[in-house]
Amino acid sequence: MISTQATIITIGDELLIGQVIDTNSAFIAQELNKLGVSLKNRIAVGDKREDIIQALETAAKSTDIIILTGGLGPTADDITKPLLCDYFGGKMIVHEPTLAHITNIFVNIHKRPMIERNRKQAEVPDVCEVLFNETGTAPGMLFKKENKYYFSLPGVPHEMRWLMLNHVLPFISKQFVTQKISHRTLLTAGIGESFLAEKIAHFENQLPSHIKLAYLPNFGMVRLRLTGTGNTQDALENEITIQFEELKKAVDEYLVTDEDETMEMVVGKLLKSKNQTVSTAESCTGGYIGHLLSKNPGSSTFYTGGIISYDNRIKTEFLDVPTDILTTVGAVSQEAVEQMAKAVREKMNTDYAVSVSGIMGPGGQTAEKPLGMVWIGVANREKVFSKVFYLRFDRLRNIEVTANQAINLLRLLIINKI
Repeated sequence: MISTQATIITIGDELLIGQVIDTNSAFIAQELNKLGVSLKNRIAVGDKREDIIQALETAAKSTDIIILTGGLGPTADDITKPLLCDYFGGKMIVHEPTLAHITNIFVNIHKRPMIERNRKQAEVPDVCEVLFNETGTAPGMLFKKENKYYFSLPGVPHEMRWLMLNHVLPFISKQFVTQKISHRTLLTAGIGESFLAEKIAHFENQLPSHIKLAYLPNFGMVRLRLTGTGNTQDALENEITIQFEELKKAVDEYLVTDEDETMEMVVGKLLKSKNQTVSTAESCTGGYIGHLLSKNPGSSTFYTGGIISYDNRIKTEFLDVPTDILTTVGAVSQEAVEQMAKAVREKMNTDYAVSVSGIMGPGGQTAEKPLGMVWIGVANREKVFSKVFYLRFDRLRNIEVTANQAINLLRLLIINKI
């Protein structure tokens, strides 16, 4: 079966200069992939007419579906709608349901007058099918030309997602016969990507041609994703399951979870299942560990809180780190993080605690304590364990890696691996 091909075109100068991160493409790509639609290109263009037209023509040469986001707002730099009207040979008309919707938003909900600029958002090319947008003021549009389908969606992420889920994906499902696709993902920790690849080379070499293995390293961990394609969903799922079980056996000593989950999700589930709690004492990460632990719903049942102790005075006054430790071995030391972990666990009366202290950069290093040196401590009611790491990234990356390594050490303590 020949796969259905798609191109995503994101429009906006703000994307090209890095002022706004393009999360729309990632969402669209993931949703298309679930339908078995192959993404051939992702094209980002600025608010220039000739660049958008060139992107449209490039996409039409090789793909069946073109999805555009951005440029549908009420300001002068939002040029997508009039450009598409010209490109597909139409004229602008008022879409009355959209006009009524916009009027209701401004007059009845926001209690503000609707100016002409807002009213013009209800205008659409008469050659498109309007995709009604319940979540905003810019309607989506569907065009067809030479058996190619063009979807134009707002760049506002929550509006784009609603239109994708309620209009675009259902249309594609009905219009195209697509390949069946299946993904299975697991997470490993404690082994680098290259060493992991060597370890499971025998498994990868025996995979059939329609099943691929992808390595997704991040934050000192590696996700492994099996992706299979086929014509029958049930047969494909059975085959993927068999291969996935073999993969799990091959990485057993490094396996964190056999689902597509983050480390903090895994630890949260562990703590919930045991009805246990954790607290944090953070120096170099500035609360980032607490942020990760608390960002998922229900985290209040296992994460009680933390102490951010950048200043040594906070370490001594709130975490009982003796001043002689700070003056002899320093804050970035085994002695300091172990005391921080013990103190925060006791003060917050939790089952577990995590502590970190390190040199994130770009300055602060010494001959004895290089840039990227981090001590991490974890504690329960019976013991304290600590480990030193030497990281090699920039400040933000060092913070992210430290937080994930700390949560992994917490996981290992919970499952009695340390």
